[in-house]
Parts: sequence; C-alpha cells; structure tokens
Amino acid sequence: MPATDSPESSSPVSVDLQIIDSDIKDLGGFSVRRVLPAAARQMVGPFIFFDHFGPTQFAPGEGVQVRPHPHIGLATVTYLFEGEIIHRDSLGYVQAIQAEAVNLMTAGRGIVHSERAGDDLHRVSQLHGLQAWMALPQALEDCEPDFSHYPANSLPEFDQDGVSIRVIMGEVFGHESPVTQHAPTLYLECHCPAETMLTLPNNYDEVAAYVVAGEIRVSGSVVTEGRMVVAAPGEALCLQATLDSHVMIVGGARFGERHIWWNYVSSSEQRIEQAKLDWRNNRFAEVPGESEFIPLPE
Repeated sequence: MPATDSPESSSPVSVDLQIIDSDIKDLGGFSVRRVLPAAARQMVGPFIFFDHFGPTQFAPGEGVQVRPHPHIGLATVTYLFEGEIIHRDSLGYVQAIQAEAVNLMTAGRGIVHSERAGDDLHRVSQLHGLQAWMALPQALEDCEPDFSHYPANSLPEFDQDGVSIRVIMGEVFGHESPVTQHAPTLYLECHCPAETMLTLPNNYDEVAAYVVAGEIRVSGSVVTEGRMVVAAPGEALCLQATLDSHVMIVGGARFGERHIWWNYVSSSEQRIEQAKLDWRNNRFAEVPGESEFIPLPE
C-alpha cells in the first residue's frame, strides 16, 4: 500500500527499552495505525514501514481500492488476519492474498502494483492485517524486481512455553520459514494466553514486539494495543502477557541510514529524485489490466 505522507529521516537508537506509539493515517476510505517510521525511530532491523489496518467492515460493493503506485529499494510483506486482497503488478502477477498467507514483493530497481478488494466484494466483508516494508541491503537496492506468494500451510507453526507461534520470516527455536530473506530478518505471529511468558533468543541485532490486541509487560513496562516495544541493544526480548494477547515480533540485522519518501526507500537521495522523475514521466512499467494510477505527491 502507498504511504500518505513523505517522511525523510534517520533514527536515533536508544540505549534503553523503547516504546513507540502508532499514528492514525487515512488511506482514503479506511484508516491504519502506522508504527514505523516514527519520529523517535526509523527502523527495527530491516523493517522501515509497519502499518496495522483494520479490523474494518466494508458494505457490499465497497472495499480496498489502492490504485497502481511505484516502489523502489524495498521489499513489501502483506500479511492478513482476515479478508482478502488482490495483488496485481507490473511483472504480470495477479495473486489473491488471504489470511495467514504471505505476499513478498521485492521492488528493487522498480515495480508498480495495485491492491484491490477480493472476491468478497459482493457481500459484507472484513479486512484486518499488516503491511510491512523492509529496506534492501545496498547491494540489492537496484536488483531485478520479483514477486513470491507463500500459502498459509507453508509457514511453520508450533507452541513454545504456552505461546502459539507462526514463523512468517526467519528462524526461531529451530523452526524456519521458507519466505525469502534479503538480510537476516525475524517476523513472527504470536498468540499469548494471559500469564504466559516468552523469551526470544538473542540472535538478532534488533527485535521488537507490536501488540495487535491485548496487553503485555516487558521489563516492567506495560505495552498496550497499537504500541511497539523495542528491546534494548544487546538485550533479549522477554514478554509476559497480562491479558490474552495477539503479538507480532519484528527484527533482524541492523541497517545503516535510509532515506524514505512516499513509496521509495534508498540509501541515495539522488536515486529517490530519479524515481520521482521516472514516475512523473511514465517511465515505470504498467500493471496489465489497470488504467488508473496514483499521481506523484506534490
């Protein structure tokens, strides 16, 4: 999905536990909770953009209609808890994404895609999920674009200390996701019954927990729905659910500075300026079957 503003910043790294509040953003018809990038922190591992949308109910004939828009220098991961979105891109892929499956789109030097309501458009429908953007390592920022879909049953699920865990990306407790990583990445979905405790192995540079629903406690701090807690550098993330909680874990290798403007991410400001010109002058490939597009923001 596109960003609705054009932040451009680098992030100070706190030496202590850090709690990030989400901001509500209007995407034209429905709102999202945007956690990253934040004023206090740009990235956690490779994750440079993290949106939580829904749960939203759409009347018959309504639904998400995100017109074609471009990306460079990043990979997007779309993960739904409920509902369906149809992905179309300039490589010719048309793919329905449904709950617990993964769409991984690697923009590299440039890709264009749309996201629209699925086959449930004729009835009352629900949509609830996450979209994350991951910066690419500098050597891969201008790689060939790519798209991969991973069905729900391809992702490992297991219980650890009473917590139900799905591995979306990366490896934890001996369980590894098949989803491609461009840099060391950790992305987990956890269902934590009240009073359970989970300590994650300390083998990623940066790691954080986002509370989709419920409430957790980390190092004495209470973290409620719509907030992210980032572990202190070098410290393991240990969380305790004070209520039945739905929690996402994100993290991975520490990245250097990145520039982010609209839907573009790059280590080079000049590359972003070129991408602006390319979109304004119709130099990106088109999405087959689409006639609309989102104009470059002023």
